[in-house]
Amino acid sequence: MKLRRLSAALLAACLALSLAACGPDSQEIPSPSPSSSPSPSQSAEPTPSDVPRQEVNLAVLSGPTGVGAAKLLSDSEAGTTMNDYHFTVEADNQQIVALLSSGEADIAAMATNMAANYYWKSEGSIQVIALNTLGVLYILEGNGGESIQSLEDLRGRTLYATGEGANPEYVINYLLEQNGLTPGEDVTIEWLTAEEVSAKMLSGDAECCMLPVPAATALMMQSDGQVRQAVDLTEQWDALNSGSVLTMGCMVVRTQFAQEHPEAVAQFLEEYAQSITYVSDNPEEAAELVAQYGITPSAQIAAQAIPQCNLVCITGEDIRVNVEGYYSVLYQANPASIGGSLPDDAFYYAP
Repeated sequence: MKLRRLSAALLAACLALSLAACGPDSQEIPSPSPSSSPSPSQSAEPTPSDVPRQEVNLAVLSGPTGVGAAKLLSDSEAGTTMNDYHFTVEADNQQIVALLSSGEADIAAMATNMAANYYWKSEGSIQVIALNTLGVLYILEGNGGESIQSLEDLRGRTLYATGEGANPEYVINYLLEQNGLTPGEDVTIEWLTAEEVSAKMLSGDAECCMLPVPAATALMMQSDGQVRQAVDLTEQWDALNSGSVLTMGCMVVRTQFAQEHPEAVAQFLEEYAQSITYVSDNPEEAAELVAQYGITPSAQIAAQAIPQCNLVCITGEDIRVNVEGYYSVLYQANPASIGGSLPDDAFYYAP
């Protein structure tokens, strides 16, 4: 039986979501007649259903980091995956850390900076096996305004944001500083939940905010044209020509699980890559699955957000090539953002 545990925060975001589950009626299957039974000398060939599926406890995040897993979750419930995934959808990185720490999650999605942090704090108990999300952060302007066209235009304003202590905080601080602005002085940043930020923007109490998709997508859809996308922070990052890639989400595995079940990890990576491809290539169909599993509040939001989620499935040696430059930038800005040191070789999963 699959585990779908939604946190209180996620449930609050999904009040309008209605889930329905149905299945075929059970039927009595008659026993084969004696004439159809194999003789003792015959050995029946095993069918795929006879092969035991490796149980994998999988935890994904609501929001962009979890979007790419939607098809995998659906296929697992249908019994068409090689691994047997028992999954949970969580609202924040701390819940993912708790599941990894207790051994309740074998493979999990989390923010890249949190993965490095937890790696050091847990003395190498996890390894990164895939990068799944690039830049997904946007500055939005409310009240029908069009005065914010660049980060410089945030000078003297209050920016409402979500993601304190995770990638969003370090990304916005770094980008402001690189544009000659001092966080807390030139730009006041108020850290709230995504729901609180959206409420302030919709009421007109907030002039601008920073949100990831799909929260940013949902806010713009609800605003009747009063909230617009003002600044794409991925574009701002790329404009610095630092040689790094804005790499915000990843999949990690418990080191012990990887050592004991390398075949299951390899199978997950294959099935996860297929899921990412399906979601990216079929946003309308995938949106229904994304909403079904509570990864976004609705299919309409998911369909609009998927093209902006920058979904990828980067594995093997390419992980380090893509994320190490990002870690170096975070380390230079604030060593504590990645646990005090750059991850060592053992952090990167090598099958």
